Amino acid sequence: MKPLFAKGPSLGVRLLVLVVLSVALMVVDARFALLKPVRSQMSLVLMQTYWITDLPQRLYQGVASQFGSRTELVAENEKLKTENLLLQGRMQKLAALTEQNVRLRELLNSSALVNEKVEVAELIGMDPNPFTHRIIINKGERDGVVLGQPVLDARGLMGQVVELMPYTSRVLLLTDTTHSIPVQVNRNGLRAIASGTGNPERLELRHVADTADIKEGDLLVSSGLGQRFPAGYPVATVKEVIHDSGQPFAIVRAVPTAALNRSRYLLLVFSDNRTPEERANDAAQAQEAEDKQNGIAPIVPATVPKPAFVGPPAPAPAAAAPVATPVKPAAHSARAAKPAATKPPVATPAAKPPAAAPATTRQREE
Repeated sequence: MKPLFAKGPSLGVRLLVLVVLSVALMVVDARFALLKPVRSQMSLVLMQTYWITDLPQRLYQGVASQFGSRTELVAENEKLKTENLLLQGRMQKLAALTEQNVRLRELLNSSALVNEKVEVAELIGMDPNPFTHRIIINKGERDGVVLGQPVLDARGLMGQVVELMPYTSRVLLLTDTTHSIPVQVNRNGLRAIASGTGNPERLELRHVADTADIKEGDLLVSSGLGQRFPAGYPVATVKEVIHDSGQPFAIVRAVPTAALNRSRYLLLVFSDNRTPEERANDAAQAQEAEDKQNGIAPIVPATVPKPAFVGPPAPAPAAAAPVATPVKPAAHSARAAKPAATKPPVATPAAKPPAAAPATTRQREE
């Protein structure tokens, strides 16, 4: 009798096929870039998933903000007013320093940016793998984000963009074990390499000499030597320095200045990619436009005429010197007069014979 339901492959065979297929997909994704377009398209669908999963928290924050007490709002308002006043006082000094820096750069014929262009991004997801420190932000390739772009928060550097999608990007944090950044001690300029440890609260400085001038509390800033991160941004603060007399390098541990586990709003830094010639031209055009606006006539460099070519200098008339010698006694005038009359003094074309030469010759003949 024929059974009503045909039997398919057993569950073990199905599991084995799925496992082999999964391993094959992971190998292809790790070794090749064939699945990159598929991942980009899937990110469009996952974007809606991120928005839906984040909706309850947004609703909670909206309701909490609506029912906040008036006393807390008044106290927070007073605190913000005080901070705003202090920041405005600091801003006045920073504005003067910025203008002075711009003038000095113009004098040096340099148009490097004083402040980099930044764009605000929001954190929308985190990598569930506990061994990798990666986050997802809501800015992607359509927003002008590029691979390797630095990311920072209000306190310091956080990491860099390592994967691009149309509307989202994946950021590798500083504390990941595969990440390193060149830094320098803000106090004395000592250079080092800060590497991630897998702990979101700790960085390590590799290959620091045991006699190096570094101590607890030193601020580490980006040095800009890797051509990836802009110079001058805070990275970490030295927490512990261990010296071992038997080891050539000291053990230096630092705490990141950025709130890697708490920051929700981030900044994407757009560096200046212009060539030095383009920067110089832009600076010259900006200076010319400013001079026209202020009514200052442009300075035209004076042109100096080139000297005409007159050839090599004529040699000194060495042969003309014997002509002006004093007259010898009459006893020897007969012999001396004859070669003087037949062989005139040799002179270069540029030198003229002295006017007294004919008179002296005539005196000898007499």
